[in-house]
Amino acid sequence: MAEKDSDASFLGEELRRARLAAGISSQKDLAARLSFDRTVRTKAESGHRPPTSDVAEAYAREFPELNALVDNGLIERWAEYARRNGGVFPKFLHSWIDNEKTATGLFYWEPVIVPGILQIEAYGRAILAADPDSEETVDARVAGRLERQQILSRSRPPMVSVVLAEAVLHRCVGAAEVMHDQLVYLAEIGQQPRVTVQVIPATIGVHTGLTGAVAIADTEDGGTIVHEDGFTVGRTTAEPDIVAKARGRVTVLRSYALPREASLELIMKVAKERWSIS
Repeated sequence: MAEKDSDASFLGEELRRARLAAGISSQKDLAARLSFDRTVRTKAESGHRPPTSDVAEAYAREFPELNALVDNGLIERWAEYARRNGGVFPKFLHSWIDNEKTATGLFYWEPVIVPGILQIEAYGRAILAADPDSEETVDARVAGRLERQQILSRSRPPMVSVVLAEAVLHRCVGAAEVMHDQLVYLAEIGQQPRVTVQVIPATIGVHTGLTGAVAIADTEDGGTIVHEDGFTVGRTTAEPDIVAKARGRVTVLRSYALPREASLELIMKVAKERWSIS
């Protein structure tokens, strides 16, 4: 965000007004009442970062003039709206993330890097640190990426299928130790019953997946959402023609991929032979 988001700024001003109306003039005094880091509250009130629902709810509980708004969840919804229009994720990604959270099935094709949903923290940090355009801190964006992965810990997680190009296993992201740990994690999570990780071997030359990464979500209502990455911006769509074309290409990609067990064996082989530092 080159400038403060107007919704976040307006919400922040209301939080500040409530604090001052309660006679709390300094952030230090507020720190004695709310169990959130001072910088979190400062950024919330300044509009530089929309508050999380926990922070917004804490304000609503603490200050009488906001209490009337907490019973129906307005403050939390307002904070969520502000985050969606100026938070750690690019605006074009919000629709995808909303569907990813509640999807019954997810598919990811990646010819370049490990998809975010399966990245370990150090790998994700190295990727996000390379983005020169984001106004958010790397820590904030890493936290957002890790939060997305919580869908894998649901009581009944979605069926997740990932197809990678073998080149992903050989591309150094971060350092050798990071790559080793990332590939070991891929092999481990790929053994979970609801997660399938497959690799298209390097011996397969030109194929339809070289046009770029794609992610597909099967929604709770029986629909399908497709997210495609672009050089500067991505797009999320439920347009039937795009969905049909994406599913057709996925079928072709899977036909090129090694079976599940062979893929996991290849991942561990590369981890040990290329990235092991012992």
